[in-house]
Amino acid sequence: MSIFMLSDPHLSLTADKPMDVFGARWENYLEKLEMNWKNTVGSGDTVVIPGDISWGMGLDTATEDLTFINALPGRKIIGKGNHDYWWQTMKKLTAFKEEIMADSIDFLFNNAYLCENFIISGTRGWMLDSNYSDEDLKIVNREAGRLRLSLEEAKKLKASSPNAEIVVFLHYPPSFGGIICRQIVDVMLEYGVKRCFYGHIHSINPELLDRRADGIEIFCVSADLLGFKPMKLNPLS
Repeated sequence: MSIFMLSDPHLSLTADKPMDVFGARWENYLEKLEMNWKNTVGSGDTVVIPGDISWGMGLDTATEDLTFINALPGRKIIGKGNHDYWWQTMKKLTAFKEEIMADSIDFLFNNAYLCENFIISGTRGWMLDSNYSDEDLKIVNREAGRLRLSLEEAKKLKASSPNAEIVVFLHYPPSFGGIICRQIVDVMLEYGVKRCFYGHIHSINPELLDRRADGIEIFCVSADLLGFKPMKLNPLS
């Protein structure tokens, strides 16, 4: 069984939010995503989606998008993105999942999951700035706290699966253009994280993206940069 990754599908089956306004690569993206997913992911596989799942503004308008994700092959572990306004408390998300019978979806929210030889952890993160405002500083510190909660859960799982690699999934990049989110990266370093995957970034030459943040390997897995094909998470070489 394999683990795959793909962020920012930006589904809008209910919301009127055509994505082709963001470039030709987004034309017929839903069809490309569905075809590539079905040709890549098996029923026993897991796909991590770190944010920007649906343009729905509430659970009612996100239902069709999450139903679409649920119907695709494999288990899905979903994180929160900056456009996921439908996101709620874990209690409400769990109740909603049960209501729409989305059995293949789990939420990454102050927790962690053991999948094969990987432990999936993470949080949304926050935008990068070399000089945060007081309000942004509160948010980034809160996100760092949530990451710590997730990594504490990951640490517990690793105690019984010592060979499993703890991998962090964020929505926002932890480093971009040489600017590092110190609060987030320091937590990852504290827990010995070696790799981090994120989304949020679109319409950019991947060669321009930062590859490391203080020694941690970082990779962007936004759907458009992957050609709308889930990317396999391979073991560390």
